[in-house]
Amino acid sequence: MNTAIDQAVQVRLLATSLGSHAVPAVLHYQRADPLAVRMSFPPEISLDGAAVDWAFARELLAEGLRMPAGRGDVRVRPSGPERTVMEFHADEGIAMVQLRTEDVRRFLARSYEAVPAGREQEYLGVERGLAELFGTA
Repeated sequence: MNTAIDQAVQVRLLATSLGSHAVPAVLHYQRADPLAVRMSFPPEISLDGAAVDWAFARELLAEGLRMPAGRGDVRVRPSGPERTVMEFHADEGIAMVQLRTEDVRRFLARSYEAVPAGREQEYLGVERGLAELFGTA
């Protein structure tokens, strides 16, 4: 069983020169890849007109709701009681988005129903193994 969770979220793209504007995005989680979360952005917000997908640790997203988290390409931090800021660092620059903390909490709760925290290792490769066992790989 391939459990996938997609949750549409409205993010506010923070830009210093242009102010901020609302942008649709989608948070993705798959039980087959239990350690990772993905966030997808539409092509119209990228510099080259292509859809943008970022992958990062589910734990990073959860930690970033409580305190600043991350040192690499993706960083997450609270911004008051109702907002969370995510920073995406690339060679081209930094994109910052702000989203409702409640949306992130709801998404994480759904992901923890699919794969409880601390049990991710039990789900690594299970989907692929079942597919091979039943000849559907």
